[in-house]
Amino acid sequence: MSQKPKPSHGLAACPGCAEPLDSGDRFCGACGYDLSAVPAAGIGPDRPTVAIGTPVNWPDAPPREPGSLSTMTQHPGDLPGTDSGGHDLPAEGTAPAPAATGDFELAAPDPRAAVRVDDPVPVPGAAPAPVSARGQAQQAPAPVSAQAQAQQAPAPGAAHGDGLCVACRAGRVDTDGYCENCGHAQPRERDHMERELGGVAAVSDRGLRHHRNEDAFAVSATTLPDGSPATLAVVCDGVSSATRPDEASAAAAEAAGAALCAALPRGTHPQQAMHEAIVAASEAVNSLAEKAADGEPHRNAPACTIVGSVVADGLLVVGWVGDSRAYWVPDDRTAPAARLTEDDSWAAQMVAAGLMNEAEAYADERAHAITGWLGADAYELDPHTVAFKPDRSGVVVVCTDGLWNYAEGPEDMARVVPADASDRPLHGARVLVGHALDGGGHDNITVALVPFAVPPQGAGSA
Repeated sequence: MSQKPKPSHGLAACPGCAEPLDSGDRFCGACGYDLSAVPAAGIGPDRPTVAIGTPVNWPDAPPREPGSLSTMTQHPGDLPGTDSGGHDLPAEGTAPAPAATGDFELAAPDPRAAVRVDDPVPVPGAAPAPVSARGQAQQAPAPVSAQAQAQQAPAPGAAHGDGLCVACRAGRVDTDGYCENCGHAQPRERDHMERELGGVAAVSDRGLRHHRNEDAFAVSATTLPDGSPATLAVVCDGVSSATRPDEASAAAAEAAGAALCAALPRGTHPQQAMHEAIVAASEAVNSLAEKAADGEPHRNAPACTIVGSVVADGLLVVGWVGDSRAYWVPDDRTAPAARLTEDDSWAAQMVAAGLMNEAEAYADERAHAITGWLGADAYELDPHTVAFKPDRSGVVVVCTDGLWNYAEGPEDMARVVPADASDRPLHGARVLVGHALDGGGHDNITVALVPFAVPPQGAGSA
């Protein structure tokens, strides 16, 4: 994908009116905002970290093949992960850097020259829409995506055996999934999906306001070349302002999950595998775009965000594009939780530029304008990947904003994650979805829990 020049002032949109900006602009062409007064944002790699122990002796990946995805980014040997100060892990055979204490740090996000608006900010005090009964997706062999589950589902109404409307219990359900008597839309399989496999679990729910579920997920368990286990979870959130967002999220989750399940058993470094999985997801979403008369992709092409996590051989790897998030919640709640991702969003850019604090930025109606997404009309594909080696056991919370809107800070998320989430991830995911529904359920809600276990002899103090 071709790269466009980025604005020298470090902003994709005007802080005053959200008008898109060009490189070299000194004033906003729409409202006249003085861009020279904007402090420069520190641009660097996204490297959130948690405390680590010793470096991981990861097996070498196969040689790079000409034209393969692995030639599009760094070789696995160049991706050692980071320590708790944001520095590369020491090379094999050298002493590890001492683990740091205190809060982790996040680098400022890269600016982009475009934004998309996902869901509006919830309206306080608005009454929730009526909730119909929800079906539950059937399990399928791994790797399993939410879309795969939906494809295996019976037609609306068929799950009830008699084909009668679940609302009036009198009318028949037509082929479009609506009651011929009262017009009530019947529950669809994607309205509520659950999956648990190999110690990782995910739950997705339509929420209380949306007419369909535009989120999707994929969870799986596989093995590394030495036979040790690896678990993974991918969560995608369709951009509601785009066309067919539900198809975009499903295609991305399925492609990313399949790419990870293929790469990890070959010995590909998990951080490299995550990068390649996001590239594969992007290509899957791009393929959904319809071409305009001039041959260019439609400007409102299907789009989604993505976040994924892999736990393998002592490594915790996270990758993302957009504003879906991953959190680290230790089993020992006396240790601090951490947010492992930094949003590609207008709000994050305002905070990084020093123009607003987090509370102000996320209260703004432009907060959910995203600056990074998967889709044919995306400005550029810039996957973020980071690697960690936690020094204690815990659980990774991989979720869409339908959940984190109700538990935004790491300490907030730690409070709502059940204490036994590592042992009962499906139960924990259900509890978190219930927390979002109790909070109003203004958006689709999807969460995956990926436990991370550290053997007693490998534990250390943070």
